[in-house]
Amino acid sequence: MRPNKRDELVRKALQVFYRDGFHATGMDRLVVETGVSKTSMYKHFRTKEELILAVLRLRDENFRNWFVRRIEELADTPADQLLAAFDALGEWFREDNFRGCMFIKAGAEYQDPDHPIHVQAGEHKRLLLEYFTDLCRKAGARDPDKLACQLLLLKEGAIVTAVLLRNGDPARDAKEAAAVLLKNALA
Repeated sequence: MRPNKRDELVRKALQVFYRDGFHATGMDRLVVETGVSKTSMYKHFRTKEELILAVLRLRDENFRNWFVRRIEELADTPADQLLAAFDALGEWFREDNFRGCMFIKAGAEYQDPDHPIHVQAGEHKRLLLEYFTDLCRKAGARDPDKLACQLLLLKEGAIVTAVLLRNGDPARDAKEAAAVLLKNALA
């Protein structure tokens, strides 16, 4: 089935925003990069911010589906899956087009905590925290909420380190720290 124009626009805009950022990308650039006319663009989205929200929803769906599926492919038990999350991150970091986390970028570019884009970025992180918390519970952690927060912090730090420092192996280093936290939480 051929995707509709709106879906096609969102997919193409995701690539442009991920590469260039939100504020740095104007509607004129999106017209050129996506091949969708400005009239058609505004037919589907009244504002650039509406388009950004649609892009973030698509990115959230795509990333979480990939992340969870990849973790489940890499490990069978909840405890092993918590550690495999960092192996999946390492694979992502090595991709040629890796430019960090679109949600960290969105939160940084739209810093007002009540702005819909900031809220959408936070929702992505909340859903990941929920996923980690569920795995921590299934693994038998004494305090699954605390462990999940710690692991999410390691994940986010690894992403920022992979983008800004581009040295070492932040996914591996985060995994080693996560193994210590996990061991202590399960003891």
